[in-house]
Amino acid sequence: MKQEEDFEANLAGEDGTGEETKRSWFKRIKKGITTSTAEKKETPEGLWSKCPECGYICTMTELRENLFVCPKCNHHHRIGSAEYFEILFDDNKYEVLFENIRSKDQLHFTDLKNYGKRLEEIWAKTDITDSIRIGKGNLKGIPFMVGCMDFEFIGGSLGSVMGERIARAIDVCIKERIPLMIICKSGGARMMESAYSLMQLAKVSGKLSQLTDAKIPYISLQTDPSFGGISASFGMLGDLNIAEPGALIGFAGPRVIKETIKKDLPEGFQRSEFLLEHGFLDFIVPRKEMKEKLATVLSLFKN
Repeated sequence: MKQEEDFEANLAGEDGTGEETKRSWFKRIKKGITTSTAEKKETPEGLWSKCPECGYICTMTELRENLFVCPKCNHHHRIGSAEYFEILFDDNKYEVLFENIRSKDQLHFTDLKNYGKRLEEIWAKTDITDSIRIGKGNLKGIPFMVGCMDFEFIGGSLGSVMGERIARAIDVCIKERIPLMIICKSGGARMMESAYSLMQLAKVSGKLSQLTDAKIPYISLQTDPSFGGISASFGMLGDLNIAEPGALIGFAGPRVIKETIKKDLPEGFQRSEFLLEHGFLDFIVPRKEMKEKLATVLSLFKN
């Protein structure tokens, strides 16, 4: 009982009014956070990843081991050419071709900044030289040529360099009789190159007809996102048109279409599953099954 009386006395103060706080059992000595920050350790960037689809958080190591596919909801994260080459080519061994071909500011184009300066800034920040990289190696022992777009380089936009690199890759494929696959990941044509960019649609389509005449397979892999002039030309000209699960594929984006027609769009509109159902794709291949599936398809083409 005495302990309870002492506790109440301290809580209320000696006079029982609560005005005296010197002997209060709870006192704030200093305001604000007093924890020393000298020994605090900042978490390094790039260690964790949050799935944009379901919000699942995992380490980058776990995500990489799962080929950048969410372990919880199977969402396929966007990846670049280096990651695709690592997934597809045997022992991650391949040769990168035509890196000496670089974009130029032929039109002296300026929007928010000068196009030439924009290119220089990208080259300084990353080792990607343009919006597509051409890799040549073996897939399950089968010689294979892969052109993979990098969305990191001006949205994977189609420019004169992309068209020229694909054209030269086709020449090598015809000469050495190697199958070709283009991994599409683009927002469309590069406005900074105007007509030079649009000319690549016809140029690459024409070169692909030479590949057809030589009876060499061309596979088009649509990933998220594949839009604009890419999907309107060589993105849909494959002997096989395939896609990753959940990839957005189309010409104009769903928001633009909805605002134009003033109607709600069907659920899943422009997703790869929607396109497969409506006959625009041959099949959908999860990333973890991609290498095995391509090896089977190439063996069948070869036979």
